Amino acid sequence: MKILSLNVSRPQLAIYNGTTVSTGIFKKPVSGPVRLHTLNLDGDRQADLSVHGGPYKAVYGYPSEHYPYWRQELPDIDMPWGMFGENFTTTGLFEDDLHVGDRFQVGSAIVMVRQTRTPCYKLAVKFRRDDMLDRFLSSGRSGVYFSVEQEGSVAAGDAFELLTRERDAITVAEMNSLLASDRYNLDFLRKAIATPALPDEWREYFAERLDHLSVAKQV
Repeated sequence: MKILSLNVSRPQLAIYNGTTVSTGIFKKPVSGPVRLHTLNLDGDRQADLSVHGGPYKAVYGYPSEHYPYWRQELPDIDMPWGMFGENFTTTGLFEDDLHVGDRFQVGSAIVMVRQTRTPCYKLAVKFRRDDMLDRFLSSGRSGVYFSVEQEGSVAAGDAFELLTRERDAITVAEMNSLLASDRYNLDFLRKAIATPALPDEWREYFAERLDHLSVAKQV
């Protein structure tokens, strides 16, 4: 498990469907150690802080192993590392294996798995396809957001060393199922609500869905 490519960008303007938007999704690989802070990497910024960034979305990792799937699905689109707006293009880290709350040391930093990625329209802007959000969500190939538990320096080639595993916590893949294919899975909903490291907004969202399901069963 390691960082294959380390990618950053500052917000820039892009035009799509006649609208100009500011976005930080156009990540580019950088070399050498980069300082990882509580909210982002040196040289990296998010454009819309209402939905991006913050302590629970400080750094985004995306598996390099997903790229062959997308290159087959979208053969006319060039896909260099960083195409999905990820800071870490990774090897060996998969949604099925990552529990919310798992902690890793990478470089001299310590990061924690916090949540899945739900795509916004900026992904459509990047790929210039209106169907990209649905494709991304239904694929289950979400990548993962980390919080930064200890600031430090990271670089391409740094290994992820597992420090602690939250085996009873919901996995990123299970979160993806709740969002796309299995919205009312009771086991997953209860597991999500009981996961201490899951951000409160997610826990409240899943609790409301569980309440809705309980009411529906009583009717």
